[in-house]
Amino acid sequence: MTRRKTPPSAGLFAESDDLKPLAERMRPRALDEIVGQPRLLGADTPLRRAIEAGHVHSMILWGPPGCGKTTLALLLARYAQAEFRAISAVLSGLPEVRAALAEAEVRYAQGVRTVLFVDEVHRFNKVQQDAFLPYIERGVIVFVGATTENPSFELNSALLSRCRVHVLDAVPAEAILAALQRALADAERGLGRMNLQVDAAALATMAQAADGDVRRALTFLEIAAELAHDGVVDQATLEQVLADRTRRFDKGGEQFYDQISALHKSVRSSDPDAALYWLARMLDGGVDRSYLARRLTRMAVEDVGLADPRAWRMALDAWETYDRLGSPEGELGLAQLALYLAVAPKSNAAYAAFNEVRGVVRETGTLEVPMHLRNAPTRLMKGLGYGKGYQYDHDAPGGVALDQQCLPDKLAEATFYTPTERGLEGQFRDKLEALRAARRAARRGGKE
Repeated sequence: MTRRKTPPSAGLFAESDDLKPLAERMRPRALDEIVGQPRLLGADTPLRRAIEAGHVHSMILWGPPGCGKTTLALLLARYAQAEFRAISAVLSGLPEVRAALAEAEVRYAQGVRTVLFVDEVHRFNKVQQDAFLPYIERGVIVFVGATTENPSFELNSALLSRCRVHVLDAVPAEAILAALQRALADAERGLGRMNLQVDAAALATMAQAADGDVRRALTFLEIAAELAHDGVVDQATLEQVLADRTRRFDKGGEQFYDQISALHKSVRSSDPDAALYWLARMLDGGVDRSYLARRLTRMAVEDVGLADPRAWRMALDAWETYDRLGSPEGELGLAQLALYLAVAPKSNAAYAAFNEVRGVVRETGTLEVPMHLRNAPTRLMKGLGYGKGYQYDHDAPGGVALDQQCLPDKLAEATFYTPTERGLEGQFRDKLEALRAARRAARRGGKE
């Protein structure tokens, strides 16, 4: 009698494709099945040629969730006929890293390469990242790190210098739609056996709602299949599947800084529509509203400046309004502020002047205060000449003592603030140009 290789009870725990999520079952098995990455993996691209030839190299795959990073790592191993080993920086520490490298060393001695895939590699610290370096250099492993964060900020230079960085894009809705259609038609791995009825509009809605994430779209489809009435995904089912979905937004990562940068630059470019859009995107993503109010106040000071000083007050009022009302009502105050800042006249003249004069202070050191400007509260100080020759401007003709010098002697002719012609600063400019000309004339004995 033939002995059973697997005890009957083991079947309860054996891995079954039917128990895997749809997204895992539909994971591409060839490069042609990867959707939405034509720039990187299209026909005759350098990376595709290298993979198909089996000439794989250590790399960092940088892209948003669900764009195909893990799938590409698996295919690298398959095309190169190498062992695939995966670890997660979220779940693993240095002992797990060393164990994986030791296994790879053994296989390397047997003439077998290992593709070591490290998911969320940006979560490893410098010591953990450095552990891979000698194994990459010797060719023991083909290192493939996956990250949703900018490698320039999150990975150390030693690791980056040994890997090529490949950027994967968020998958467009039309490519996600193709993946959904494939899952519906595939009777072996997908939902083809269920004869599920999903109209084109519902599929397109799921593809759009996935926000560039193929895995998320397939999860939507799988949930819809479970909730379908008599095999039909109707509008009510679709609404239930897509309820409370969120867009991609990382409160402390690359997307966060990209979006606040887009908001700031939209305000600076006087584009209220773009400013309102990026504000709404960040609110939708769950940004700290107080942070947003602080950044908008900075825009009022830095970019609107003295062209419209009312913007400062409005920024502080909007901030206080949000603090008093909270969400969602207080968000309207932030939206109105963003619109006002975008349409207001702009000037960074004060910002530029302040930066310039700070540089001058650093370069020139401790220049003495002119004697006539010094305070003289004691008889001794008066005897030393403190305050001697000071002219009280209110007593001078026109309210300005034109020949009185207020800068240190070394900087007597310096000018720092140059108002623009925009908004209120246009009036400042006219007045200041006339005043400076009158001062020059007074200091030169009225010859100008």
